[in-house]
Amino acid sequence: MKKYISSFVGGFGAGVLQIVPVAKNLACCLIVPIASYIAIQLERRASKDNNKIPLKKGIMIGLITGLYAALFGSLFELLITFITHNNDFIFAMSGLQKVIKDFPLDEKIKAEIFSMISKVASDIQRQGFSVLYSFSIIVNNFIINPLFGLIGGLISVQIINSKISKDTTEF
Repeated sequence: MKKYISSFVGGFGAGVLQIVPVAKNLACCLIVPIASYIAIQLERRASKDNNKIPLKKGIMIGLITGLYAALFGSLFELLITFITHNNDFIFAMSGLQKVIKDFPLDEKIKAEIFSMISKVASDIQRQGFSVLYSFSIIVNNFIINPLFGLIGGLISVQIINSKISKDTTEF
């Protein structure tokens, strides 16, 4: 467990930021990669290792950070939805219905989609919970966040290793 603490800290921070209204839009492409960078830096400081970071280690830290971010982001999103009986999906309902209406689909399919999203919105407003919404949030977070965590880990290793190389050539 001790070797995953830096990923835990970075993932927890990213998970918290995923529920902040403005920051939530930047979660996948900015927050999770930055959390991976922070996790790698924390790992370097904790191990007191100033050598170059192996690519494999950066990938693993980034991936685990993304998994923790997905876990905490999903939990916090579902918890806040449960408590408030409201979320971004409810706010976007009218716009979503307009978009679906303009799609070149069969009317039966459109009616089925309207029925499905109306049920999700109704469940959230009445109970604070929808199985379909919860499933989609969890699946989305557990695919996107580890992927961007991995990318963040790769980029972070390159940045950190290039700084280490630059520092050693100056002496």
